Amino acid sequence: MKIAVTGGSGKLGRSVVRRLAEDGHQVFNLDRDGERGPGYVSVDLRNYGQVVDVILGLDDRHDGLDAIVHLGAIPAPGLAPDSAIFENNMLSTYNVFQSARRAGIKKVVYASSETVLGLPFDAPPPYIPVDEEYDARPESTYSLVKHLEEQMAIQLTRWDPELSITALRFSNVMDPEDYGAFPSFDADATRRKWNLWGYIDARDGAQAVARALEVAPPGFERFIIAAADTVMSRSSAELAAEVFPGVDVVKELQQHETMLSIDKARRLLGFEPEHSWRDTRQAS
Repeated sequence: MKIAVTGGSGKLGRSVVRRLAEDGHQVFNLDRDGERGPGYVSVDLRNYGQVVDVILGLDDRHDGLDAIVHLGAIPAPGLAPDSAIFENNMLSTYNVFQSARRAGIKKVVYASSETVLGLPFDAPPPYIPVDEEYDARPESTYSLVKHLEEQMAIQLTRWDPELSITALRFSNVMDPEDYGAFPSFDADATRRKWNLWGYIDARDGAQAVARALEVAPPGFERFIIAAADTVMSRSSAELAAEVFPGVDVVKELQQHETMLSIDKARRLLGFEPEHSWRDTRQAS
């Protein structure tokens, strides 16, 4: 396929662009900043004219796209004023979704966020492991936008029953070079409780994108995308009991099992994490 990846120069985006190219797709990286190279196009996602123009066609590069992967955004709370995060992220996502519709593109995969689950869990989660079944609990402007994007996708797929939009609620994205810091988390169980000790290797995040592009049917669906394990050496059951003693644990947790349930992604996307920080540590 010919696929545009917005934010392809970012931490997750680089892995996604690499994975899709390795899978044989023609990939275009639509980003405001990035290294010039095959497929890179400088685009301001806040500008609808630029977005729809580059999606409809681009001189000798392409005359239409088959799918869009939308990752471009201010990637976390606190990196800009709240109003700037809202304006940038909400407008960018509207422009990408609307441009896809105008271009007749029927397959969109985009980055939602684990934050809609209630991060930083100052109010405890309703149960552990958390999943996609309970209502969103945004606790920041960044998370509020992610929730509103999902609501927008629901309505757009209602308008067009052939349109497929998949929201991937990525956990904290990590590259292998980040794993050296993980053993330091063990000293204080509360240090990483803000996302239930979760993470996702960027390469596995890219796998989830590839799976969604391959198998997601028409309509809207959301998936938590996390590693199969936690960032901690301590057991998951011990962590849950210590930090969230009043919260129901609804399944027997394996030794280091993630508390961000990926059962739905496994079942419907065929997603299966292939990378763990523990493998990196053992290799060293």
